[in-house]
Amino acid sequence: MSRLQDKVAIVTGASRGIGRAIALRLAGDGANLVVTATSLERAESVATEIEALGRKALPLACDVAEFEQVESLIKGTTETFSRIDILVNNAGITKDNLLIRMNQEQWDDVIAVNLKGTFNCIRAATKTLMKQRAGKIVNITSVVGIMGNAGQANYCASKAGVIGLTKSVARELAARNIQVNAVAPGFITTDMTAALPEEVKENLSEAIPLGRMGSPEEVAACVAYLASEDADYITGQVINVDGGMVM
Repeated sequence: MSRLQDKVAIVTGASRGIGRAIALRLAGDGANLVVTATSLERAESVATEIEALGRKALPLACDVAEFEQVESLIKGTTETFSRIDILVNNAGITKDNLLIRMNQEQWDDVIAVNLKGTFNCIRAATKTLMKQRAGKIVNITSVVGIMGNAGQANYCASKAGVIGLTKSVARELAARNIQVNAVAPGFITTDMTAALPEEVKENLSEAIPLGRMGSPEEVAACVAYLASEDADYITGQVINVDGGMVM
C-alpha cells in the first residue's frame, strides 16, 4: 500500500511549478486530490494528469485571498470526499519592486494572496480537521522569508508571516493531533527561473553549497514526507529545501 493511500489532499496553486509537482507526488503516493488555480481550465489540466495516475481529482477555481471562495473550496472537498487529510497551502504570487518604488497595490496584493490566503485556507479547513482529530497542514514559504531579498519586501514579508502563522497554528492544533509545518524552497527550477539569463542562473548556483538549483520534485518529496504518518511527531517546523543556501 502506498504511503498516502486514499488520503484526501488539497493543494492550492496546483496548476504549475512546485504546486503541480506536489499534487502529482501526493497522487503518486496514493492520495486523492483537490487542486485549485485561479483558472478552472488550468486546474482541470493538472486534474487530468492526476487521474492518469489512477487517482481521483477535483479541480476548482479559487482565489485564496477571498474567504468566500475558500469556504466553497472546503465545502466542495467535504461534499465530494467526506473528509480532509492534508492541506498544502502553495498558492502565491510575486510583484517585485524596490521598496522606494513599490506601490500600495503591489504590497497589498502579495500579502493578500500569500499570507492572508494561507490564513483563509487554514481557518476554513480547521473545523473539519478538528472534528477528525487528525490532519496535516503544510505551508509553502521561502528561504527569502528567513534571509530577506532586495526588491522583494512584499514577498519576503508575506513568507516570513507564513512562518509565524505556521508556528502559532501548530501550537493551537497540536492537542487535536493536527501537525502544521512549513517548507521553505530556495532557488527552484520553474517557469520564473527558466526566464532568467544564463549568467544570472550561474551566479545563483555558485551561491548554493550543492552547486545547483533544486527541482520542484525535490520540494514535493519533502511535502509528501510531512504529509505522511512518518512525520507524526514533527510540528511547528520550517524545513529548508535549498541546497544548503541558508544554514
